[in-house]
Amino acid sequence: MALTGLEIYKQLPKTNCKECGFPTCLAFAMKMATKQVSLDKCPHVTDAGKAALESAARPPIQLVTIGTETKEIKIGNETQLFRHEEKFHREGAVAIRISDTLDDDALAARAEAAGHLKFERVGREIKVNLVAVCNESGDPARFAAAARLAAEKSGLACVLISEKAANLGKAADALAGQRPLLYISDPAEAEAAAKVAKDNSCPLAVRADGLEALAELTPKVSPIVQELVLDPGTRDLKSTLEALTAIRRLSLKNFRPLGYPIMAFTTAEDPIQQVVELSTFLAKYGGVVVTDAIEKWQLLPALTTRQDIFIDPQKPVAVEPKLNAIGEVGENAPVLVTTNFSLSYYSVESEVESSRVPAYVLAVDTEGTSVLTAWASDKFNAETITQALKKSGVEEKIGHRKLVIPGFVAVLSAGVEDESGWSVLIGPKEASGIPNFLKNQWQAS
Repeated sequence: MALTGLEIYKQLPKTNCKECGFPTCLAFAMKMATKQVSLDKCPHVTDAGKAALESAARPPIQLVTIGTETKEIKIGNETQLFRHEEKFHREGAVAIRISDTLDDDALAARAEAAGHLKFERVGREIKVNLVAVCNESGDPARFAAAARLAAEKSGLACVLISEKAANLGKAADALAGQRPLLYISDPAEAEAAAKVAKDNSCPLAVRADGLEALAELTPKVSPIVQELVLDPGTRDLKSTLEALTAIRRLSLKNFRPLGYPIMAFTTAEDPIQQVVELSTFLAKYGGVVVTDAIEKWQLLPALTTRQDIFIDPQKPVAVEPKLNAIGEVGENAPVLVTTNFSLSYYSVESEVESSRVPAYVLAVDTEGTSVLTAWASDKFNAETITQALKKSGVEEKIGHRKLVIPGFVAVLSAGVEDESGWSVLIGPKEASGIPNFLKNQWQAS
């Protein structure tokens, strides 16, 4: 957990030298507690004090890196139980399960499908992160070949799942330099698997039946490999959710044996229930979630849930405030205005695209707030809209002076006309009405 100002102050030299830029050591400690300044600004802190602060301030959950370069996924280093207390830092990774008992054609097709599970939402790409190759055949050679094929066809980093440490070693050799996550399903093989992970510079996932067994197992393998992922062994929604929550609570209390990211598996046979389990585990502390769900209709809601949970609640999702051309615009193209709140902007943009009427969309800087919120807080008004118009240079691109504003803020029309000199048209209240408006009501002259 984060240190308080007084806990930090106890480790400072208490000289009040002011060299850090603050009048007292206590003032510096308070700023450091709120992460507004770093310890290196204090020139007189002792080595012992620095070591104590760094140790105490170390995130209670180990950072784990899976994959390399563009495929790299980082999980862990979380510091909060509830998102609103600060934010969640690293999204849980979604892994599509692939059995090595599939023939090469079926395995390649499933891996390719997993690699194409990506979507764009509010200007950001959301996607599946991993493929989880399961050694259900028990054959180390087949396991290695399946891992190599899945990695190649998916373009994603891998999770390698086996009950035999030796089989993990064979598959890890096949993916040398790619840093897959090795998952050993047999607790009795955990120490042997840890040596395999160390030899191949890979993170390791270990399973035990229950939290007590996990807490007893991790001290045996952590001296060998530090980057661990924990599976509490539960396989139904209720018990897995309880285990994920209990592990997060204990780790945030600096219970080091459980201070690692968590792994979960969806097991429901019903496709819709798979989505429910996947979304739940991503929302409630799953660092890696392995699933059989592979249809786009299944992954989109789960990935959307993940995106929403991991957005910083203290920072609205905003787009760059500027003029955007949609389609092949000409001098008679309509100009629509909205705020730079990401969801508002992309709702407008998508509806303009679907109308097939080329248009300009002007995103006004409202600090990432929606149309009604920005209007209520006086961030979306005649002055800010006019300033955005002039700054955008749109007057040089078109031959008319007509501006379409959202229907919910029709009250702004007279003020905008007075400030800008443009004619104002009242557009639809909802973005869904834009295609009909542009096709049937818009006229440049």
